[in-house]
Amino acid sequence: MKHATLCLLLLATSLQAEVKLPALFSDGMVLQQTQLVRIWGTADVGEDVKVSFGDQTHSSLTDPSGKWSITLNPMNANAQPADLVVAGKNTVTVKNVLVGEVWICSGQSNMQWTVQQAGKAQEEIAAANFPQIRMFNVERRPSLTPESDCKGAWKEANSTNVGEFSAVGYFFGRHLHQVLKVPVGLINTSWGGTRIEAWTSGEALQERPCAAEMLADWKDAAAKWDGPKEQAAFDQRKAEWQTLVQKIDAENAKLPADKKKPRPPAPRPPDDPNKTQHRPSVLFNGMVAPLIPYAVKGAIWYQGESNQKRAFQYQELLPTMINDWRKQWVDAFSFYIVQLANFGNGKPVATDPGVPDTWAELQEAQTLTAQTLDKCGIAIINDIGEQNDIHPKNKQEVGRRLALWALAKDYGKSGAEYCGPLYLSSVVQGDKVRVQFTHTGSGLKTRDGGEPKSFQISGADQKWVWAKAKIEGNEVVVWSESVPQPVGVRYAWASWPEGANLMNAEGLPASCFRTDDFLPSTLGVVSPFKENAPAKSAPAKP
Repeated sequence: MKHATLCLLLLATSLQAEVKLPALFSDGMVLQQTQLVRIWGTADVGEDVKVSFGDQTHSSLTDPSGKWSITLNPMNANAQPADLVVAGKNTVTVKNVLVGEVWICSGQSNMQWTVQQAGKAQEEIAAANFPQIRMFNVERRPSLTPESDCKGAWKEANSTNVGEFSAVGYFFGRHLHQVLKVPVGLINTSWGGTRIEAWTSGEALQERPCAAEMLADWKDAAAKWDGPKEQAAFDQRKAEWQTLVQKIDAENAKLPADKKKPRPPAPRPPDDPNKTQHRPSVLFNGMVAPLIPYAVKGAIWYQGESNQKRAFQYQELLPTMINDWRKQWVDAFSFYIVQLANFGNGKPVATDPGVPDTWAELQEAQTLTAQTLDKCGIAIINDIGEQNDIHPKNKQEVGRRLALWALAKDYGKSGAEYCGPLYLSSVVQGDKVRVQFTHTGSGLKTRDGGEPKSFQISGADQKWVWAKAKIEGNEVVVWSESVPQPVGVRYAWASWPEGANLMNAEGLPASCFRTDDFLPSTLGVVSPFKENAPAKSAPAKP
């Protein structure tokens, strides 16, 4: 017995002494060029750890908790694979390491959506032969406290692996690689259906008044959670659903195909607020914190569908998250946002103007963030969405439009326009409104060569009507005979803005916009537990 105990103690001592690296520092990784690069891990307390890479060798002692961190000097891009060697009482060799450009790819399902789910999937998979493009897929895991490591592995973009890559991330990285001719590393940390507050640290959310009610509601839900009771209620709902389905199936068996009734959706199982991926900060803790402070050039972000009912709050939550990540990394890196694509959103096509639309309000929140926050940009994709599918298949163009921003702003490739027209200002001239834009490129035009469509106009009475519009130079003039004293114009202000056709000569579509300061429909909705409650009064659009 004593011998067994001694063996266990020796084993524990040996394990404690091992130099260890987080999963990010593994075979095939890409290090960021022209920046200080942190390498970190754990070892025995007081152990002297040495890191060697290329012509650099640095050493450091572990701190009282056994952690160590070493900084490599800036390096130029290098496509020649090399080994990174970390030595203490044991030696860890990370093989096949490249130096190039590293980007974080994050968001919900449209970022998670893989190459094999995208358009032309088989062609893309067959053509994938880019050993200098690597992706690290972070295992999806929520956590109530910040984690120091995650699970995942670096994989090269080849026909065997690329099918599991984030499609938007891969097509973004491929465009960068083909233009810059340097290795590209992509860290994919995304999870379908998730909300922005789950990706933001607890400290950052607690500083924002708009998040106070949401945090209180989650705390209350966690305190009141009764697992057995919730499970029993779910079992009852499921039994009732099964009975109803059996009844419908029996009735349908006697009916012709065009008369059959649809089955109701199955009830969802209970979602423990202490374990769910939707709780504030849990994805930051489990899927972002382990990445910090890995050196990166920037981040691309495709999320917002799950926050649309709180779109006005998103005007604060999105910049809060961006600033939070930058603070955590101690690096004001570039951040490029995908504006939500056009999508039917389960609604009939809007035939009446002035209908409140949470989708458009979320798109506005994304655009305002990109226009007001330093080193931000927005890829507008309201021309490639699919009316009945929230996941547009054309991820190639999404990645390309994100890459246009990075190439122009981060890599000095500013010879061509990189964004669609964005609303700048407007002026009322009699019964007409003249609208000015940025990013008009070589000039404004319409996709079909006709007059601009999907414009609405309103007077002070807030009664919207469809408007006529025409392009004059780099401006659009909007009017309606029924609105002699206009105060506001809206464009593409719908989840499925049928007919929206304004673009620049470079083929990049104009963003939806509004010139009015009328109160949005989502104003005052600040908690997912109350998304269907009436909005509270609050100040107008800032």
